[in-house]
Amino acid sequence: MTKITPHDRLTLASGGQIPLIGFGTWELQGSEAYDGVRSALEIGYRHIDTATGYGNEQLVGAALRDSGLGRDEVFVTTKCPPENAGRELETLDQSLSLLGVDFVDLWLVHWPPDGRARPETWAQFVVAQDQGRAKAIGVSNYSIGQIDELISASGRAPEVNQIPWSPYSYDPSQAAALAERGTRLEGYSPIKNSNLEQPVLVEIARAHAKTPAQVILRWHLERGFIVIPRSSKRSRIEENSDLYDFELSPEEVSRVDALAG
Repeated sequence: MTKITPHDRLTLASGGQIPLIGFGTWELQGSEAYDGVRSALEIGYRHIDTATGYGNEQLVGAALRDSGLGRDEVFVTTKCPPENAGRELETLDQSLSLLGVDFVDLWLVHWPPDGRARPETWAQFVVAQDQGRAKAIGVSNYSIGQIDELISASGRAPEVNQIPWSPYSYDPSQAAALAERGTRLEGYSPIKNSNLEQPVLVEIARAHAKTPAQVILRWHLERGFIVIPRSSKRSRIEENSDLYDFELSPEEVSRVDALAG
């Protein structure tokens, strides 16, 4: 069992501290985006994930500003879309302007451009980090081979790889390979890609007076995976953060692991 608190963070290779759980904003537009981020910050989230491709950076920025929280209190991630390869720094400038911040805590290549690693794109991310406009840099939806290509070209490993992840896609070898490279695994769509009616999840949830979704999210925390659930409903946003008054036993963690089989 692992003692985890809402204040626990993982240290990134460059020294930044990323909260284990974040609030995802994919598909959130208009008032859902603004209100969702405001609710998340009021509830206690201190990690907000957006992207140029989501088209909601301005709304996320407004919610951050109106929250009254200091810039150093919230970890902000955004992403550069693959079609903007060749215009990486211009894209970051636009993101910073829309978000209303001087830097992001984490900037990711959203997908491999044209399905390739694109070391030349990664080189521009390194420039942005060296300039202090992106405190940490990483990738999303990259394979281990593509990450190795970036490391070989630059000598700098992505600090995060954000990928679809849930008990059903759990791959210990992939997790270990990322860890060996100093790359943190960040999972998205953890609940969407799971079966909440699975008997093992239902049984474990009942034992802790929790929901199967909460068991899935707690499993991520127990395993040391960053996770960014998303919802437009305040009640669900609250539920997704209510993970710190129970623990999974080693046996329970192993049973959840086995769902990938």
